[in-house]
Amino acid sequence: MKLLRVGPAGAERPALLDRGGVLRDLSVLVADVDGELLSDASALDRVRAAADAGVLPPLAGEGLRVGPPVGRVGKVVCIGLNYHDHAREAGAEPPAEPVVFLKAADTVVGPDDTVLVPRGSTKTDWEVELAVVIGRTARSLDSAEEALAHVAGYAVAHDVSEREFQIERGGTWDKGKNCETFNPLGPWLVTADEVPDPQDLRLRLWVNGELQQDGSTADQIFPVGEVVRYVSRFMTLYPGDVINTGTPAGVAMGRPDPKPYLRAGDVVELEIDGLGRQRQQLKDA
Repeated sequence: MKLLRVGPAGAERPALLDRGGVLRDLSVLVADVDGELLSDASALDRVRAAADAGVLPPLAGEGLRVGPPVGRVGKVVCIGLNYHDHAREAGAEPPAEPVVFLKAADTVVGPDDTVLVPRGSTKTDWEVELAVVIGRTARSLDSAEEALAHVAGYAVAHDVSEREFQIERGGTWDKGKNCETFNPLGPWLVTADEVPDPQDLRLRLWVNGELQQDGSTADQIFPVGEVVRYVSRFMTLYPGDVINTGTPAGVAMGRPDPKPYLRAGDVVELEIDGLGRQRQQLKDA
């Protein structure tokens, strides 16, 4: 299933994109697409049955804002340097264990919402990433196979990063990762049953129409199942939590000087096979 949330920011309603590409109203069945729904197998079965029966009322999609596909996100866990080609362009050795950092849940915005260039920023960068959405509480999991059984679905994430704040200002990466609007998510949450192999997805990103990133999740150093298993050993993952699993090569930071960092007015578009497409225009905060 392709689950999403539409409407004004803070007042989104749950929806479903059916197999014919028709947007359907889910508010007749559920209150929201959130951790409560994703952890309730019987509720998801009712949604599937209604979708298959074609009884959900259509929604007029034209001009309707698409919000983040998951409401009330508890936390966003991120994995750094998780693609072989990105580690090479960064001049770093592949890490022996996943590099873990956090983004605040309030960085999450809709897939086509405006991204704000922070005041004083000179190095705002792009990163297309596969996002994993948790569907079952995960604590100290023992295997990658067990971990994948805790995944509700997948989405496109844009891990926007300010590299000066992240790398040159001391402390942790958090300074460059948690600026307002720095995690567009969506358009859809595609349920795990429709993504047979999360290690066989192509990711692409364009800036002002020019292709900048073109990679595959097959190049991940730590595959999705291992990422979820590993993170669960250090923190409890709850339904509705999001894990951004890293970015392939092609970020501005990895380019020769002068590096083409983002500026107000730039347009970023990104997509992952089967998971949809985002488009954001940047403006000064």
